[in-house]
Amino acid sequence: MRKELVAELDPKSPISEVFRTLRTNIQFMNTKGKLKSILITSTLPGEGKSWVSSNLAVTFAQAGKKVILIDADMRKGRVYSIFGVSPRPGLSNYLSGVDWNNGDASEDLADYIQETEVENLYVIPAGNVPPNPSELLVSDRMQDLMAKINNLCDIIIFDGTPSQLVTDSLILARIVDSAVIVTASKQTKKEDLKRVIRNINNVGGKIAGVIVNKIEVDAKKYEQSYYYGSTALAETKPTSRSAKRASKEMYNRASNIIEKREPKPIQNNDVKRDSIEKKRNNKQLEKEDLEVPKALKNNLKIENTQEVTLGRTTEILNQINQYLDEEKKKLN
Repeated sequence: MRKELVAELDPKSPISEVFRTLRTNIQFMNTKGKLKSILITSTLPGEGKSWVSSNLAVTFAQAGKKVILIDADMRKGRVYSIFGVSPRPGLSNYLSGVDWNNGDASEDLADYIQETEVENLYVIPAGNVPPNPSELLVSDRMQDLMAKINNLCDIIIFDGTPSQLVTDSLILARIVDSAVIVTASKQTKKEDLKRVIRNINNVGGKIAGVIVNKIEVDAKKYEQSYYYGSTALAETKPTSRSAKRASKEMYNRASNIIEKREPKPIQNNDVKRDSIEKKRNNKQLEKEDLEVPKALKNNLKIENTQEVTLGRTTEILNQINQYLDEEKKKLN
């Protein structure tokens, strides 16, 4: 298996997600359940047709579909090298009835289907290069192949030839349910693409869409804007000193906000009672002090009412009574 199978070797990469999106779009087009065979073609060689068809087949297999990938490019097929299977016997051997050792080919289709390392994915390589590939595709053996293979799998993907050079893919476009054209950014010419689309429509083929391949994308920008990333290539950056310092300062700042205060001592009930009595006595003395005449108040010279005892209070009352008696005598 070569590194070209990104969907299998790195299923979490952004490229693999693009192929899964392509698979989903194709499945949504299958509204009536008739889309079973797909042709992958291009305008000219080198646009990534085999790479797209191989990874698309992998994504269908990962979805639980039994897939058979047929290398229909009997002139220059390379699917066998991507999956690491034997190049022969292949499609040309089955259609021609000639074994790769120039003997009689087997009539059993199972002898031409090879299992790959990807679960649910099987491959029919291109086989020997025949002198007349186009004639083989329009033969009765090709119709027999399609009838048999439809009962063996869920999805059939044909890796066809470039449609601008030869007519092999145009013949297959009439047989399959739908075709997909692969183009290359800044490489494929618009006139060539229009011509291929027109030719497929002229033979009665159906085009599902066009894939634009080899688009230049900034790796950093793509990684930042895309949700999925490869876990194999991801690196964990160590924490910098500045980050550690900032974290420590934040911790100290949070610690300073929480002040450690001494708990207030619980007062004794006796202490509370004495305090209440003192306040009550002070209020009573203040009230009595208001009733004392100013002249008597000056003679008493009470400096601090809080220190007045019971004996002192009696003495003050006697002085008041004596003062009142003297005033009565003066009036008489």
